[in-house]
Parts: sequence; C-alpha cells; structure tokens
Amino acid sequence: MARVELIMPKMGESVSEATIISWSKKIGDMVELDETIIEIATDKVDSEVPSTHQGKLVEMLFGADDVVKVGEPFAIIETEAGENDITAVTKPTAVTVVSNPSEEVVTKAVETTTKPTSNSGDRFYSPLVRSMASQEKIAIAELDTIPGTGKDDRVTKSDMLVYLQNRGSAPKITVEKAPEVIATQTEQKAAQIAMTSQNRVNIPNTGDTEIVEMDRMRKLISAHMTMSKQTSAHITSFVEADMTNVVNWRDSIKDDFKRREGQNITFTPIIIEAMAKAVKDFPMVNVSVDGTNIHIHKNVNIGMAAALPDGNLIVPVIKECQNKNLIGITKSVNDLATRARAGQLKPDDIQGGTITMTNVGTFGNLMGTPIINQPQVAILACGVIKKKPVVLETEHGDVIAIRHMMFLSLSYDHRVVDGALGGQFVRRVADYLEKFDVNTIV
Repeated sequence: MARVELIMPKMGESVSEATIISWSKKIGDMVELDETIIEIATDKVDSEVPSTHQGKLVEMLFGADDVVKVGEPFAIIETEAGENDITAVTKPTAVTVVSNPSEEVVTKAVETTTKPTSNSGDRFYSPLVRSMASQEKIAIAELDTIPGTGKDDRVTKSDMLVYLQNRGSAPKITVEKAPEVIATQTEQKAAQIAMTSQNRVNIPNTGDTEIVEMDRMRKLISAHMTMSKQTSAHITSFVEADMTNVVNWRDSIKDDFKRREGQNITFTPIIIEAMAKAVKDFPMVNVSVDGTNIHIHKNVNIGMAAALPDGNLIVPVIKECQNKNLIGITKSVNDLATRARAGQLKPDDIQGGTITMTNVGTFGNLMGTPIINQPQVAILACGVIKKKPVVLETEHGDVIAIRHMMFLSLSYDHRVVDGALGGQFVRRVADYLEKFDVNTIV
C-alpha cells in the first residue's frame, strides 16, 4: 500500500486559497479516480474537487470551513501499490526558520498551525487569520469586531489585509498586483463599509415582514457592485442597431446548425464576435485600471453575464475571442452557459475577463445601464430585439420598412474612457451587426 497526498489544485490566476465547504467522503471510504472528494468555495465561485487517485481515504488534513492554500495537501489516501512505493506523508505545517530550535518549540509550532482554532464564542477563525492576528497583536475582542465576507461571515485573509491597512499597521507591498487581486481587495473593503453600523438602516418590524439573510453569493455580488460604483465614474452611451440581417440569417441556419452540432446558435455569440471586432478598432476599451496605471490587454476575453437558477448572477469568460470564429465562440458560449446553470463552473472559467456583455433582452427589457465589472472599464448591455417601423434611405428616396431593432448601451469608466471613445465603440459594434454577412457559413 502507498499513501498519496491529494493537493489543492490551481483555481485561477488570482485565487491562492479556498475554503472547504464540505467533505463528500469520510475516513475509511473508498474514493474512485475523478470522484468528488470535497466541495470548496473561493471568493469567485463554488466548485467540486475530484480525487486524482483511487484508494481509501485515511486522513483528512483539514475540516469544513478550513482554508487551504493552492498547492497544499488536504487529504491522504491509501492506494494499491508495492512495498517499494510506500511514501512517508506528513501533515502540512507552516515552516518557521529559527536558529537551533528546540524540539519543544517545533512541536508547539506544528500544533498551532495544524489544529483548527476558534475563539471563545461562536465565531470561527482559521489558523491563518489567528496567526495574522497574533503577529499584529490583535486581541480576540478586537478580532470579533472585524466584518467577515467569507462563508457564515468568516473573516478571510483579505478581510484581515483590508482591516490592517485601515488600522495603519499593514506592511507595504511593492509587488505589482494582478487586476483581479486589486478588484478583490477593493471588494472586501466595500463589503466592510456596507456592513458597518452607520450604513445599516433600522427598519421597524411591523409583524408582516420576513427577514432573510443574503446568501454567500449575494453578499459577494453586493460588495462587488457597491465597490464598482464607488470606484468608477460611470457613464452610459446608447445606440439602436438594425438586427434584421442577423435575425434573418439565424432563422435560415439555426435548424441545420442544431442537427449538425447538437446545440443552438443564439444571438449572444454573434454580438460577442462584433464586440471582439470593435475592440480591435478601439483597443483602449479593453483595459483595466489599477490606481493611476492602465493595463492594456492583448487578448479580448469577454465576460458573459448569466443568471443562475437561484436568481444570482455569475460572469463566465470566453477567452481570446479575437482568435475564434463564430462557431468557436458559439460552442464556448453554450458550454459555459450549460455549466453555469448546472453549477459546474471552475474558478478559471470566471477569471481574466477584459470586457463584459449582458443580455437584458432575455427578460424583455428594451435597454439597461449595467454596472462595470471591476477592474474592467466597459460593459455592453443588449436589449430585446423588436420589430419596428424604420425610415430607410434608399437610392429612390426614403421608405418606411419593418425592421428588427435592438438597443445597445455601453457603461464605461469615464476616468479613462471619454465620451467620444465610448460612443464610437458602441456605434462600431452596431455597425458590425448591421453589416453582418448573410452569406456567412457555419
């Protein structure tokens, strides 16, 4: 028999740790290859972690609500192997460099870093949070006052960093941060602001009111939206696009496409393709902002806002749209939408977006003024496609015709995107849609 460590996998470029929500197995259970062993939550998405080996679960290195870093072992399973394959596996511990440490000191360090800890009350604190509190000389009474944005209001590492920064004792970080990290830290600050007593409204309970606490996803959405409005100078430009060519083309090929590919072709990938073309013409809308620094992205990674069955919102990302044809974009859109509804998105599926689109027309809305998905600087909203009488200019004079029309609205960050650029971009998207080639073969 051989003992094998199961390692917390990489879950996106800005995700460094995850919280274990629950275990799908218990000690002594057999685990199949690729079978789900734990459910985890990050600040982006909940997901399942499959086993990379087949065998018997012999040790859980962490419990529910514990935080595990990417690359760190979280379980040990016993696999069928020869004597020579037996490997010694130890519980993950924090490494502290000391000169001539005594056995007693080492033992105490291991116990402190591996045993889950909690305060004297009902609130749980992870070993990492307790360690940070100890280093910064934060007493339990002070720790209890820190708003938590994790599961069940748990205080996370990001909560601690924001609190220490505001407290004036956080160490200065000189390493350049990724845009997603910047946004996450700002979100945590916004969440703390939103949960402070001065921002709470005392609503009298008249006896006819049901009080329901936000779930974890709704809290994250609330923090993210609040942060975005506080960060960016929002402005919105509108245009109306003639979608007649697109509608007629889709109607003519959708049945054959469904039979051949086994999936539907909607308007979403067509709009995303037009956005990717417009970004090539106006690359300064495909940027992120970090303070006074502008990050110009080479890849066009378009986020697609999707409503979940529970009413919450998630934004999976179609990567490198500039390198995909319409079929490729369609398959990516359908795959992400299907997995989003089934709750099977991976953390990497919602990372790395550079610009976002949302289809408010799905709900029969004419137009919308969406909130920017930080640290991006632009988000496009597409309204419902409706038949309308429109004046057309022809070589024989003006005529009135029934056309399929759709409003496009672009919300953009006026700190870095001026009205001319934002207006030209959304107009260019409309131009590409209106000039759609009806002879396109898919």
